[in-house]
Amino acid sequence: MRKTTIARRPMDFEGREQQMLVSWLEIQHRAAYAVTWHTPNGGARDKATAGKLKAQGVKAGVPDLQLAQARGGFFGLFIEFKATPPYDAAVSGVQKDMLGRLKAEGYRAVVCRGIEDAMREINAYLGMEPTARQVPAQ
Repeated sequence: MRKTTIARRPMDFEGREQQMLVSWLEIQHRAAYAVTWHTPNGGARDKATAGKLKAQGVKAGVPDLQLAQARGGFFGLFIEFKATPPYDAAVSGVQKDMLGRLKAEGYRAVVCRGIEDAMREINAYLGMEPTARQVPAQ
């Protein structure tokens, strides 16, 4: 008699933690939640779909979460989210480059390893004074 093994899908620790983070944000910081989104750049795609998305503006290295509230002299917060160690992945070169470009443009752009790290970052960011801005006349 042969022993059969069932292949298990790998656990998406990063996705599950990020989902919990977004749920926390919705409860704790509703105004920030309203202007926060995830850009789904990763995942398996066929070549045709990948080509269409690239032509539509998808770029490698874009951080996972964008929070569009200006605080502490920054124009917004970008978070490259990684799972809590030891389930975290390395930050790729293209991700590091994008974070550097965003920082150079006046955004707070960080890597957070796990939900607790991200919650601390978001709380600290939202605790800063709103960035002074001049609204153009209409």
